[in-house]
Amino acid sequence: MSVSGYKSDDEYSVIADKGEIGFIDYQNDGSSGCYNPFDEGPVVVSVPFPFKKEKPQSVTVGETSFDSFTVKNTMDEPVDLWTKIYASNPEDSFTLSILKPPSKDSDLKERQCFYETFTLEDRMLEPGDTLTIWVSCKPKDIGLHTTVVTVDWGSDRVERVVFLLAEDKISSSLTSNRPYSRSRRAPKKDFAVDDYVKGSRPSKVVERSFRNRLPLYEIPKEIREMIENKEFPDDLNEGLTARNYANYYKTLLIMEELQLEEDMRAYDMENVSMKRRGIYLSLEVPGLAERRPSLVHGDFIFVRHAYDDGTDHAYQGFVHRVEADEVHMKFASEFHQRHTAGSVYNVRFTYNRINTRRLYQAVDAAEMLDPNFLFPSLHSGKRMIKTKPFVPISPALNAEQICSIEMVLGCKGAPPYVIHGPPGTGKTMTLVEAIVQLYTTQRNARVLVCAPSNSAADHILEKLLCLEGVRIKDNEIFRLNAATRSYEEIKPEIIRFCFFDELIFKCPPLKALTRYKLVVSTYMSASLLNAEGVNRGHFTHILLDEAGQASEPENMIAVSNLCLTETVVVLAGDPRQLGPVIYSRDAESLGLGKSYLERLFECDYYCEGDENYVTKLVKNYRCHPEILDLPSKLFYDGELVASKEDTDSVLASLNFLPNKEFPMVFYGIQGCDEREGNNPSWFNRIEISKVIETIKRLTANDCVQEEDIGVITPYRQQVMKIKEVLDRLDMTEVKVGSVEQFQGQEKQVIIISTVRSTIKHNEFDRAYCLGFLSNPRRFNVAITRAISLLVIIGNPHIICKDMNWNKLLWRCVDNNAYQGCGLPEQEEFVEEPFKQEGSSNGPQYPPEAEWNNSGELNNGGANENGEWSDGWNNNGGKNEKEECCDGWKDGGSGEEIKNGGKFETRGDFVAKEEDEWSDGWK
Repeated sequence: MSVSGYKSDDEYSVIADKGEIGFIDYQNDGSSGCYNPFDEGPVVVSVPFPFKKEKPQSVTVGETSFDSFTVKNTMDEPVDLWTKIYASNPEDSFTLSILKPPSKDSDLKERQCFYETFTLEDRMLEPGDTLTIWVSCKPKDIGLHTTVVTVDWGSDRVERVVFLLAEDKISSSLTSNRPYSRSRRAPKKDFAVDDYVKGSRPSKVVERSFRNRLPLYEIPKEIREMIENKEFPDDLNEGLTARNYANYYKTLLIMEELQLEEDMRAYDMENVSMKRRGIYLSLEVPGLAERRPSLVHGDFIFVRHAYDDGTDHAYQGFVHRVEADEVHMKFASEFHQRHTAGSVYNVRFTYNRINTRRLYQAVDAAEMLDPNFLFPSLHSGKRMIKTKPFVPISPALNAEQICSIEMVLGCKGAPPYVIHGPPGTGKTMTLVEAIVQLYTTQRNARVLVCAPSNSAADHILEKLLCLEGVRIKDNEIFRLNAATRSYEEIKPEIIRFCFFDELIFKCPPLKALTRYKLVVSTYMSASLLNAEGVNRGHFTHILLDEAGQASEPENMIAVSNLCLTETVVVLAGDPRQLGPVIYSRDAESLGLGKSYLERLFECDYYCEGDENYVTKLVKNYRCHPEILDLPSKLFYDGELVASKEDTDSVLASLNFLPNKEFPMVFYGIQGCDEREGNNPSWFNRIEISKVIETIKRLTANDCVQEEDIGVITPYRQQVMKIKEVLDRLDMTEVKVGSVEQFQGQEKQVIIISTVRSTIKHNEFDRAYCLGFLSNPRRFNVAITRAISLLVIIGNPHIICKDMNWNKLLWRCVDNNAYQGCGLPEQEEFVEEPFKQEGSSNGPQYPPEAEWNNSGELNNGGANENGEWSDGWNNNGGKNEKEECCDGWKDGGSGEEIKNGGKFETRGDFVAKEEDEWSDGWK
């Protein structure tokens, strides 16, 4: 039992002296909440407020809660008892009494007779007698309340640790009535699908005729067997070279695909029934609403009769509709005819391979590239870019931004040019200026600009449209969308630049497509350009924003299919922010977790900062200087220059800040991390309540607008619970999401909820890179999203175990910007340089991991369902953020263009908050 500040009997001047206790982790402390009278000595002491379902009891803030414990003398002689509150956290939050505390309905006399104290001195307990003592607690604030009660007789002592979880209305409203159940995965029957009866495909995703069909890229049997046997092909053993480039990455992609297959097996079902729903058969899929598994319109599953003796076929069923936890499917007509109400089936889920096939094709096509795109080297000779001055359209450009734009305008082709920009240094704005300069000064320029997510691509388009001093013609700019993107999620001002029919996005015919001078796309959707037949060299410039967030094969989708030697490729990003999300631990460690951008920095020209190859932006226009100071020192050698003006406008209006001169506040809360049902994702109701309280205080008297607030948290269930409360309060403009969803974005105020409240789970996260504690890249991104104010809500005793979070905590303490529970002892860490190599934010699975039906790890931990990177979509594919299955269908047909290459706006447009679940949350 960990009690700090313990005093011996000799150290007490009077019996009323009190000790001190620090943080006691109720999940790690073996003496808490447990009582076994057979293990006791001659004086038997029970436990007040015993745990319920292995958790502390809940009490309401502001109300008095009380419980009794007994002290029994089993000896033949009387004993003198001294009972006292040794210490409480918060201080003086528990008291003792001999009489039962009065209730709300007690009369005045009963209240006047009641006496509570911290010490019950020198009470004689006769042999065989039992003394009842009452413990009371009236919490003033939410959070875990702890006390240590000691019972002394002679030279002996018994200690009892008491935990109570103080809650308010919000946290209580989130109490789950579904206890967490960790079902074990029973071995499933062999379910071969080599031979199956095809289902009925939805009409809207029927295959169309593309000029360049995507090969199937079936996994070679011998490669599959090698990888399943933990053997590596020769290409992997010799490392990445120009000679084996395609084979090397294809092998890594196979490893990734096999991991995705294995992950999907966790969701397979046995002995389930289906119901008729008109022309469909519906299957209830537990966890579907949470995308565990993720199924969308056009996906398919395989079913087989549960009692099949092996002579029957497997049947393919296509998803035609998804409703909450049900999917409506169509199979072959014979299957529908044979189905009865009593039929039971075994179900195998599949993931859509279209994205993975695009990656295979991209690395195959990379063999046709100029080698200087893939391996810029000393042997190619150092290039010198001839530049000439230009007239900036944006008046706010600094010297480094102007230099990088001059280089882009003067570049004549391979190797790629890199704009290395730490957080808030204007990478996207630099790209936007470069694009409009090309548009206005180079008549024959055709530019493709790609971003890793729909929201990031939309953001670039919005910046292009609102830039003052230049107007881009409507028929010269196009926003390419995947067919599976939701029509309703696109803002009305953007929809006119898209191509769609019957609310389904499509790629326009080649003749219309090639008329655009500017095309904005995601990395994955750029594959549609090659499929439509856009030739290599059609685009004079290909710009990749946030290039560090994508794997190299993902970057190659646009580059390898569309580049000639003279094509100018520009990568903008930061290798010290979040990288690609990779599911296969082996593939990640062998190079799939390293972005194209990061690998280029292994070349001398880029590593040395040669301005003919790379420009580093160092002026940060986003953050208050005090917010920027720590990440600059930790990750950027102190080079970042705080250049934001008007840094105090928000702070001045917030009276509740402990230090209005300092733009950070840390609220220390000892909560309780929980799970519910069969969902392995974590949430912390106490932190949620504090998040909501903070938002209310921020928005009081219109100090801060809802849309200026962002909440970042690493676990999907925490996000869902926070959104649930905000919806009830009609505060839907506050954006809540994972770190990945905020990369490249900013808010006036960022609130971070760290969730973790127990060392046990924190250590597991540290070992396997879960959540965002102990992940330097995720830490870097999280704390650099705030413009004016950063609020951290968490347990200081947990987060202080990580060097970076520890520094942030004590920086708040040193600046009088900490409030809440008692602080831990300050720890000293050995300074380590930022580790760029191999520090992916992808999942780090525990060794010998075994998965169960809930997507959990059976060997002592929970599979956070992609929350290893906050990526939540287990339906295969890459991290498209809200673009969960961006471009995963081959479907769609090319109707003729209207309005000179644009579709007319039709119907009512509803702009809604993006559900960016890709689960990093993937």
